[in-house]
Amino acid sequence: MTEETRRVPRRIAQTVLNSLKGGVVPRIGLPYIAVGRKNEIEALLHDVDVIGEGGASFRFVVGRYGSGKSFLIQTIRNYVMDRGFIVADADLSPERRLHGTQGQGLATYRELIGNLSTKTKPEGGALSLVLDRWISSVQTEAAQETGLAPGDPALTRAVDQKIIAVTRAVSELVHGFEFARLLSLYYHAYIDGDDKTKAKVTRWFRGEYVQKREAKNDLGVNIIVTDSDWYDYLKLFAVFFRHAGYTGMMIMIDELVNIFKIPHTVTRQYNYEKMLTMYNDTLQGKAKYLGIIMGATPQAIEDKRRGVYSYEALRSRLAEGKFSRPGARDLLAPVIRLEALTAEEMLVLCEKLAQMHKDLYGHGRKPSADELARFIKIEYGRIGADQNITPREVIRDFIELLDLLYQNPKLGLEDILRSDEFAYAESEAVSDKGEGNYTEFTL
Repeated sequence: MTEETRRVPRRIAQTVLNSLKGGVVPRIGLPYIAVGRKNEIEALLHDVDVIGEGGASFRFVVGRYGSGKSFLIQTIRNYVMDRGFIVADADLSPERRLHGTQGQGLATYRELIGNLSTKTKPEGGALSLVLDRWISSVQTEAAQETGLAPGDPALTRAVDQKIIAVTRAVSELVHGFEFARLLSLYYHAYIDGDDKTKAKVTRWFRGEYVQKREAKNDLGVNIIVTDSDWYDYLKLFAVFFRHAGYTGMMIMIDELVNIFKIPHTVTRQYNYEKMLTMYNDTLQGKAKYLGIIMGATPQAIEDKRRGVYSYEALRSRLAEGKFSRPGARDLLAPVIRLEALTAEEMLVLCEKLAQMHKDLYGHGRKPSADELARFIKIEYGRIGADQNITPREVIRDFIELLDLLYQNPKLGLEDILRSDEFAYAESEAVSDKGEGNYTEFTL
């Protein structure tokens, strides 16, 4: 492979570097910088195969802030879109929860539907595109099977039969009859060029109707998406997407810590009860073509007073077994606990970022292998780094170092590494090594 074919497109490189320096995970470009997590990715992709065959899965990805938890989730997001999945992702917040009485659950649903993404529309907002392509593909299939020309009444009837087959598949599920009616309404509005009705149906699917009366007047259905039943509609969407030509649906919900932070015990318990319902559905076969991944910190999971483990029904299902331990985790368990990236893996990542930075800004000041090794050694040599250092911290430091080198041509990397901040860090490492607590590594 030539250097040119390896080069990251400038738009993607800019997004990746800016996101990482700001401490957030980029939504694009992750394959260019993916390092480590091979076993975790393989375990999650095994779930993807099961979902594609009509099954369902539920996983928790657990890691400290900055440990790469969100990075792994976003990496899987890109993988599954390449495999024909529709992905919906959302971060929980005080306004977005799994359960609420004042719109918090519905807000999570709206965020998920608003973020619907496909391989051809990875930035989200793909709902209307998916609906239109579904109808177009059904028309194409019917024309190929019958040999009839567009406009022929017989072709219209053939298309109707295919549409009915899809709506029948979802009508058997909870709220499926109304959901199927809405799909049929959208189809006929599409055929008739009725953009107003299409917009109303799309609005309903997005959970934007707040009164049943309004939905009844506009669309003839007696229900709307609410705080209590929003998850049922995600199960319907998963089945529909499968019949619309996609492999399945993957839901990714991050920042479960916002449930842990809820001050009221009863409210937290209701959220954990909703989580239990989702977990049971996937494992008991009540959901099809659906995968759910939730991201959390160890405390948000394991705290027995406020965390997920405070809800006994979840704790008994999710608690780690007797044989799993650091270095030999069971990655087929419901909870995937992220091990820290090694210094060697961080070195590889820094090499990738240095090349990306060099190509983006067109400068020739890429740190040498020895300079990269020294940077990593200083970072990992800080007191307590073996327990507390995270990839986010190392990456932010390294991109700042690259930016300084680019903006100050007369400044050498050694000058930065000998600055007060890095000199202090290095003295910590040397001092700690003298006390016998420093772990030597070779790069």
